[in-house]
Amino acid sequence: MQIDLRGLVAFVSGGSRGIGAEIVRSLHASGAAVFFTYRDNLEAAEALEAELGPGRIAFECCDMASAPALPEVVADCVARFGRLDVLVNNAAIYAENPFDGADYQTWRTGWAQTFAVNVFGVADLTWLALRAMRAHEPDANGIRGRVITITSRAAHRGELTFPDYGASKAAVANLTKSLARGAASDGIVAFSVAPGFIVTDMAAEAIASNGAAIRAEIPGGRIGAPDDVARIVTFLAGGGADYATGTTIDVNGASYVR
Repeated sequence: MQIDLRGLVAFVSGGSRGIGAEIVRSLHASGAAVFFTYRDNLEAAEALEAELGPGRIAFECCDMASAPALPEVVADCVARFGRLDVLVNNAAIYAENPFDGADYQTWRTGWAQTFAVNVFGVADLTWLALRAMRAHEPDANGIRGRVITITSRAAHRGELTFPDYGASKAAVANLTKSLARGAASDGIVAFSVAPGFIVTDMAAEAIASNGAAIRAEIPGGRIGAPDDVARIVTFLAGGGADYATGTTIDVNGASYVR
């Protein structure tokens, strides 16, 4: 299916590498102008911009845990491209933080840092993006904007060694449901996309140490690629499932079926 995103502006948080970078590539290839953020890998951000070429691509450094930085970055996106139609909440952090860890402060710090980025950063960025979306007229179908949040299989099955990450993803999956209901009258739809293990830098250590066990959970035996997620995000960004607003799409190779 050819998805035409010409004339749309997409904002992708955490877009310099992994799933985020593939989402940027896919949205851009479909015609969207894409503004993405990165946290600490300027080299990767510059390389992605160079790969895609000038004109419909821009990026900015932003720490999603820094609430004061978020209004400015949304304003910069609108200033650069004139509007904001699609928000992809992709930026997230992950680290092992098991129940049987030895240090209480490490446990508490893990929860605080994970929620600062994965929950509060997502909620704040979404709140700000909604105001930009409401500023322009709806399309022929009455849609002003689409919010797509990358959650996780961990949000739904529970996790043994990173419960803070799973809880954070469950929180933003619920945020998607609330947003779909609460912003419908503004012509804004919302979706969650919940990957299982995907071959990225963030998952590399877990795959290196437990790859056989991870593959054993997947009936087809293949760990997902970033493009498996990006193609679905692009479909949603193009309005292919607007009436399914509020839903979660699982992308885990049937390793966890709900």
